[in-house]
Amino acid sequence: MERRKYGNTDMTVSVLGFGGAEIGFRGASVQDVERLLGSALDAGLNVIDTAACYATSEELIGQAVGHRRQDYYLFTKCGHAAGLDTPDWHPQTITASIDRSLKRLRTDYVDVIHLHSCTLEVLKQGDVIEALQKARDAGKTRYIGYSGDGQAALYAVESGVFDSLETSVNIADQEAIDLILPKAQARGMGVVVKRPIANAAWLHASLPDNTYIQPYWRRLQELDLDVTRRGPRDSVAAALRFTLSVPGVHTAIVGTSNPTRYVENAAVVAEGPLPAAEYDAIRRRWREVAKPDWVGLE
Repeated sequence: MERRKYGNTDMTVSVLGFGGAEIGFRGASVQDVERLLGSALDAGLNVIDTAACYATSEELIGQAVGHRRQDYYLFTKCGHAAGLDTPDWHPQTITASIDRSLKRLRTDYVDVIHLHSCTLEVLKQGDVIEALQKARDAGKTRYIGYSGDGQAALYAVESGVFDSLETSVNIADQEAIDLILPKAQARGMGVVVKRPIANAAWLHASLPDNTYIQPYWRRLQELDLDVTRRGPRDSVAAALRFTLSVPGVHTAIVGTSNPTRYVENAAVVAEGPLPAAEYDAIRRRWREVAKPDWVGLE
């Protein structure tokens, strides 16, 4: 598994990471998560990303691989109250959420805590950033970051206070490639990409019921990319390899509750970057078709 230096941090991360949303929201069993993450770690994965608001995700990760804490870098996100009594984006919520996450994850520290997609206005207030910095100073996290898209992500990058950025990049979501990633690179930020295969939205023959997927499905109908006309395995492989070919991307997190899926994805990544001609064709088509409201999606 290829590894990349994560910006100016001391971490060297696997290009394929694990996203913990699906195991939480789908109610995966501890046994399945043990199989999934155990095989992934054995195959070379060393980034696990989750969030306080992903249902039972943090607990499952802690129970399944807490005993292997030295084998992976652990990222989580905070900001949403997710059951706490204080409001979203209150400094007390940030502090309490981080403490709760550490207990759930069965660890004394995480490697990165990202603010979870708060608005530009919240970022500009500064108090949630201060709460995150205090957590870092207390040893609860080694690095701090921002997770989000668009103008808020741009502000976070330009602020110079964050070590890490988590943002959306895929064949149907390319705004960040021009707007944000060059500046993140210039500041030496680590970049983790979410939704790297655009939720495989093109595999649905008609508009899916899941509203989370619908914007990408609509975009892909208009983009009409060659890679999405291939079979399921080859099209997903091309989409993932596109994302990992984007300059400035260090790791892409793929969520799954299928215990065998990570090994399958690792085989795709081993095929290497997408050929330059295919990558350029996807970028060119985006520039031709993308509308002003095709912004980064959470």
